[in-house]
Amino acid sequence: MKVICHEDFKESYCFDPAAADGRIEAVIEVIKGKVEFIDAIPADEEDILACHTDNHVAHVRRQGLYDIAALAAGGAIQAAFNGLVEPCFALIRPPGHHASANSSWGFCFFSNMAIAISKLKRENRIKKAFILDFDLHFGDGTVNILGKSDYVTIYNPTESDPNKYLRHVEEMLPDDADIIGISAGFDNHKEDWGGVLSTDNYREMGRMVRNASRKSGGGCFAILEGGYNHKVLGQNVMALIEGLEE
Repeated sequence: MKVICHEDFKESYCFDPAAADGRIEAVIEVIKGKVEFIDAIPADEEDILACHTDNHVAHVRRQGLYDIAALAAGGAIQAAFNGLVEPCFALIRPPGHHASANSSWGFCFFSNMAIAISKLKRENRIKKAFILDFDLHFGDGTVNILGKSDYVTIYNPTESDPNKYLRHVEEMLPDDADIIGISAGFDNHKEDWGGVLSTDNYREMGRMVRNASRKSGGGCFAILEGGYNHKVLGQNVMALIEGLEE
């Protein structure tokens, strides 16, 4: 599988768990030799402005975070376009699902998923999209930007029982989407903040998404959101990748 990444993602760009030293390296250590790494390319500002206001972009610039946030958004775009052909994973940061059109919080600055999906739509590459956000926290930014659109369905699972969680994910996955995007936050793992899901559960969700995309004749991709226990993050990412490759 192609994995979109960049050396700059290893740098600590601010003081928050998503920027902690060693986070990207913890994933690379597990998946290297098993995937093909592709360098991320920054998103064009017009693609960012398709989802965010001028004021918000200016605010991110003032914080000195525009370059790294644009690089993450660009990586998401690359993963989405690659996902039309074969499953793809974007190992990017900062994350994005708490970034709304004119505000952001939760370690996010630009809405990577929204920017990627909206670019696919503007370029007439898709007619219908589905977003599975299995991060521990509700992806309010993605919903703020895309929630009222007539071509995107967004699902954020909330169950605390892993069996119900997986069953509901499988029930919600569509059979008619041109693209399924996964906002892959791994902070609901048993050894992370949420304490609910196992590593095998991420593999199973990858398998479910891949099967759903096959049924619809569409594509699928995933982008990194949360996940803060470096001891298990790499294994969880690898499990998702393995599921998407089955």
